[in-house]
Amino acid sequence: MQEELDLLSTEYHGKDDEIAKLCATNKELEDDRARLERTIKIQQVQLEEQSASVKELVQKCDELQLQVYGLNKMGRRCKENVEKMNCQLVETKQIEKNMKSEEYPNVEDLLAENKILKKQKSDLVVGFKKQTRLIDILKRQMMHLEAAKLLFFTEEEFIKAMELETQ
Repeated sequence: MQEELDLLSTEYHGKDDEIAKLCATNKELEDDRARLERTIKIQQVQLEEQSASVKELVQKCDELQLQVYGLNKMGRRCKENVEKMNCQLVETKQIEKNMKSEEYPNVEDLLAENKILKKQKSDLVVGFKKQTRLIDILKRQMMHLEAAKLLFFTEEEFIKAMELETQ
């Protein structure tokens, strides 16, 4: 019986050691579980934050896509306007070039005619000034002639009067 007791005792100590090992393992597993639960909670919070962030980014992406669509539309309109303006510019330059080629001889002719007209104007002004001087001279000469006539009549009258007195 003693043997059985020793055997049971060794078995008991073996089981006791095994229980201690299992308890230690259990404690480690519980610690690991607690640590993993904390990690899971942290990751869930991070996941929720990232989900919210993803939602915001999706909204911003949608808004940006709308803006890009609007900008593309505006860009196409601007491009069309630029093309129209370039066509108009080319047409305007061509018209201007044609007008210059047509007007260029006319401009030279007009300048030559303008020069001739200015010379004629200056000649006319000189002629008018000479005429004015001549008119003034002629007026003075007429005044002198009239004065001479009057003097002549007066002199004749004086001579007649003197002759009458002497008679």
